[in-house]
Amino acid sequence: MSKRNILIIGAGLCGSLLALRMAQRGFQVTLVEKRPDLRKVTQDAGRSINLALSDRGLRGLRLAGVEVEAKKQCIPMNGRMIHDKAGNTFLSPYSGRKDEYINSISRPGLNMLLLDEAEKLPNVKIIFNHACEHVDLENASAVFKDFNTTKELKIQAEVIFGTDGAGSAVRKNMFESHKFLFSFSQQWLSHGYKELEIPAAENNGYRTYKNALHIWPRGEDMLIALPNLDGSFTVTLFLPYENSEYCFANLTSPEMVHEYFNKEFPDVVEMIPNLSEEFFNNPTGPLGTVKCSPWNSFGKVLLLGDAAHAIVPFYGQGMNASFEDVVVFDEILEKYVSEENINWNNLFKEYEALRKKDTDAIADLAVDNFHEMKEHTAMEIFQRKRKLETAFEAEFPEEYYSKYSLVTFKESITYSEALKRGRAQDKAILNLLDDGKIKDELSLKEKLELVKKETEAILHDDEVAFGKK
Repeated sequence: MSKRNILIIGAGLCGSLLALRMAQRGFQVTLVEKRPDLRKVTQDAGRSINLALSDRGLRGLRLAGVEVEAKKQCIPMNGRMIHDKAGNTFLSPYSGRKDEYINSISRPGLNMLLLDEAEKLPNVKIIFNHACEHVDLENASAVFKDFNTTKELKIQAEVIFGTDGAGSAVRKNMFESHKFLFSFSQQWLSHGYKELEIPAAENNGYRTYKNALHIWPRGEDMLIALPNLDGSFTVTLFLPYENSEYCFANLTSPEMVHEYFNKEFPDVVEMIPNLSEEFFNNPTGPLGTVKCSPWNSFGKVLLLGDAAHAIVPFYGQGMNASFEDVVVFDEILEKYVSEENINWNNLFKEYEALRKKDTDAIADLAVDNFHEMKEHTAMEIFQRKRKLETAFEAEFPEEYYSKYSLVTFKESITYSEALKRGRAQDKAILNLLDDGKIKDELSLKEKLELVKKETEAILHDDEVAFGKK
C-alpha cells in the first residue's frame, strides 16, 4: 500500500472539494458515497437545492482551481429583500461596498462540478451506493455495504477523512468507541423547515426581483427565497413544530395551509400555484447544531465539514465553513507534506486546535441570525442600524465592516474574531440609537467615531469580565 493512500467517506460538497485538492497534491484518493451518483439520478425533493456562496467558500474553490467554473452557476444577491404582510418590499443591502454580495448557487450543480473535476484526475476513485458500516479507527480501514448487491467492501488507507455530513457514520463510530473520550452535543431548534418553489414566469422570467435573498419575517416564523438560473425561486418555510397558532402540527389540511399563507404571506400565494400539493408532498426537515471533540482519533481519522460541526442555515455559512475547512487544512498540510512519513497525528491535532473555536463561533452566529432574520429585520431600530452600517461601509470602506460583512466578506479574519467584534459593534450601535446619541446633526464621520469608541469600550469590558488581557 502506498503511503499516500487516503480514504474520504462522504462525497458531498466538502468531501468532493477535499478529494479534488488532495488529489492535486498527489495523494491516491478513494472517495466513497452512500447515495447514488447525483449526476445520474434526480435530486430528492425537499432537500435544500440552492445555497449562498460567499467569499470564504469561493476561496476554497479558488484553491482547487474551480472558482471560475463555479461562478458560471451563480446568481448574485446584493441584499435582503424584506416583504411585509401588505406586500410592500424594501431592499436592505448586504454591504455598502459595491463589490460585495453573496451568490445563490445550486447545491447539486456545484457538487456535480466538483465530482467531475475530481474524476478527471487519474489518482481519484469514486464509489457510489456504498454505506459505511464500520470504521476501524486505530487502523484506518472501513467496511461498506453495496446497496445494489448487499456485498461488503473493506477499504484500507493510510488515513480516513469523515466528510459524511451531519448524520456522520464516521462520527458515530468515534462516539461509540470506548478507547478515547469523545464529547458530542446535538441541539435542535423548535422550528423545522419545508421547501416549496416559486416557478419561473414565461420565458424563464422571474416573478419577483432576481438579485436578492427574499425574506418574509413574521416574528415566530418566516419564509426565505433564493433565485435559480431557470427563473424559479427555491422557497423555504421556517415554522415551529408545535405550540403555535400556526405550526407543522396543525397545518394538516389544504384549507389550513391556504388560510395560513393568505394571512401571513398573501403575495406568495399568487406566485405558488400548487401550494398545498407541494406543502404535503415535500418533507419537513429538522434544524440542528452539532458540536463534537476531538475531531481526530489515533492520528488515523479526521472529521471535516458538517460531520465535525453541522450548523443551522441562517448565516448561509454551512457550505462556506466546510470549504474553509479544506483551505485551513491545506495550509497546515503544506508544512507536513514534504515529509516521507507524514505525522498525521500532529497534523490533525494542529488543525483542530486552530479550527474548532471558529466553527463553534459560526454555529453560535447562525443561531443568532435565525432570530435576527425572523424577528429583527422588520423592526424599525434594526432597519436604522442597517442603514447606518451601509452608509459607514460606503463612505469608509476600509474603516468599518458590519458583523455580517466580517463573517461573509472578510475571510482574512476568523469566525471567532468576527463574532467577538461583530457582537460588540451591534451592541454599540443599538445602545447609541436607543439612547438618542446618534443625532441627525452629526456628520457620518462623527457617528462612526462614536460607534468605534463605544465598540472598543464594550470589547474592553468583555475582556475584563472574562479575565482576558
